[in-house]
Amino acid sequence: MERAEEQRLIRRARRGDRRATEALIREHQGSLYAYMLRMTGRRDVAEEVVQEAFVRALSHLDRFDDRFRFSTWVFTIAKRLHVNTVQKRAPIFSSGAAEVAAGWSEAWPGEASAEDERLGRVQRALLRLPEVQRSVLVLFTQLDWSIRRIAQHLSLPEGTVKSHLHRSRARVRKLVEEAEGVRIEEVVR
Repeated sequence: MERAEEQRLIRRARRGDRRATEALIREHQGSLYAYMLRMTGRRDVAEEVVQEAFVRALSHLDRFDDRFRFSTWVFTIAKRLHVNTVQKRAPIFSSGAAEVAAGWSEAWPGEASAEDERLGRVQRALLRLPEVQRSVLVLFTQLDWSIRRIAQHLSLPEGTVKSHLHRSRARVRKLVEEAEGVRIEEVVR
């Protein structure tokens, strides 16, 4: 969405225009959900965080600073909600329970497709990254955010973002290859 269109929708939403509000949600809901799903590894948590992020963003739309993009603002709100959610949850000590909680065992045994298995390998590797590296990698590769936009979103220098991106790619490659006994090229096409 072009910045001018986004600004127009925000002005209309601030005045109570329901269609403008719906358009803002539709525009950003998919990418925010995809980001949170990669960050959490759990559909239920991703859905909860995304819903709460939009509720908070839209109920405080009067506080939005027009110098920035709405997506950056709602992603920041979601990131903070995610951090709060992680801090509130008690650790799980059973390895079987941990796998279920992390979302790798959602289907019954034998039901996972080859594509699900490939994505599961990558997701397991992503969840082993430090949160900042995971965030940088997902924002850059999945959501096509620029280095500059990621740097602004995470309040990091651009060089640090580039470093995190390089390290996270290398770490995911290594984790997938070590854990699964396959080369990354066989997993991600």
